[in-house]
Amino acid sequence: MALAFCGILLLGLTAIGLALPQPVIGQFGIGYGKALDHFVILGCVQGLIYFGSVVFVLRGAISARTIWIILGFAGVFRLMVVIFPPFLSNDIYRYIWDGWVQAAGINPYRYIPDDSHLAFLRDTAVFPNINRANYAHTIYPPAAELIFFFASRIGALLAIPPVLAMKIAMLVLEGTGIWAMIRILDHAALPRARILIYAWNPVPIWEFAGSGHVDAITICFIALAFLAVCKSKNGWGAATLAAAVLTKFLPVILLPALWRRWDWKFAVIFIAVIVMLYAPYLSVGRAVFGFLSGYTAQEGIDNGHGIFLLAVLGHVVTLPPYASKIYLLFLAAILLGLSLVMVFGRHLSPVGVAATKITAQRALLLGCILFVGLSPHYPWYYCWLLIPACIMPWSSVLYLVTATFLLYLNAIHTKLFWPAFIYVPFVVLALRDARAGTISVKVSHMKLIEGDRT
Repeated sequence: MALAFCGILLLGLTAIGLALPQPVIGQFGIGYGKALDHFVILGCVQGLIYFGSVVFVLRGAISARTIWIILGFAGVFRLMVVIFPPFLSNDIYRYIWDGWVQAAGINPYRYIPDDSHLAFLRDTAVFPNINRANYAHTIYPPAAELIFFFASRIGALLAIPPVLAMKIAMLVLEGTGIWAMIRILDHAALPRARILIYAWNPVPIWEFAGSGHVDAITICFIALAFLAVCKSKNGWGAATLAAAVLTKFLPVILLPALWRRWDWKFAVIFIAVIVMLYAPYLSVGRAVFGFLSGYTAQEGIDNGHGIFLLAVLGHVVTLPPYASKIYLLFLAAILLGLSLVMVFGRHLSPVGVAATKITAQRALLLGCILFVGLSPHYPWYYCWLLIPACIMPWSSVLYLVTATFLLYLNAIHTKLFWPAFIYVPFVVLALRDARAGTISVKVSHMKLIEGDRT
């Protein structure tokens, strides 16, 4: 069948991708020049095949066994990649290091890896590959740190090499998220085969199975939060959303999509879980936020140089030094206003097909505004948009996530061409989605309610 043929093509391209890395002695990564260019081209070809697979799932005849074909290929994609050392990013080595530091009874936010207090933990496989080791405290929030600790300890007990152990942990969590997404599809009365929208997208495969990025944990907790809210278990929804936020702060944008008006239990549990997770690490005081401020400076968020829309505007007119602050306040105002409309606007029933679809739509709208507004520089940041996209498969979102492969061609974040090739088509596709009625909150809201009543 056509879907299996697409899966075989993706398998072949994945195998080719694993043969591309050409490491440079003394440096980390896939190499330079043609090796990286070829990898991005390969990722783009995988993206085209992926889009064809999505069209087939959305419009073709789906049999009962299709879900097993999808999950089978998804598993093979990941197993192929997970056994290879990471070559696109070395973030995973910091995860392992933070786990080791905690296992030694030391607060991971207290010392930088290069500090002499941690010299006894240094080895020849992990420590040399830690990025920012000589000046940056860890940036990862407490929920991520707990996962790093348990993954490294379990890996040590089972005598699994530390990198493989951490990658396996990320895949287990991602797999839990995929299970939750399938259950969400059931609640939305949609075919389970739509899980392909997430499971076959090449970005999560390379970034989670390949690089073991922490965002796999975020995927797990966001999917569990969606599922809990869909089942009207709002306490669990609040707890898992809080865990997602304390894995990577950006999922806080989902709070207005998942919180139901006047549900104070949700708010209390959300805050309580955040306090509880931070509590074990507060011995370092304000340093518990780690390298967050330094990271925003490095990425050009504080001065606006790393924000695509501001960078484009800066090429047209001369911007004042405070332009980035005004821009970020404006972006925050837009998101806050939209959030207030969602929470205090028309009441949304707690459960049902309509509620599930509208929740997904709200999550996509908030997420897209946030990501386009901030324009993060790394593909793995965008992956959680695919969770609500399984429910509401906006073509603009599928393009946005998949096209982020192009960010690898803008490694120092100074070129505008490649980000433009991501965001400009996204806007065009978003306008097309809106014209088709899939993004119109008011119109689709009414249609969904009418459909739910029938």
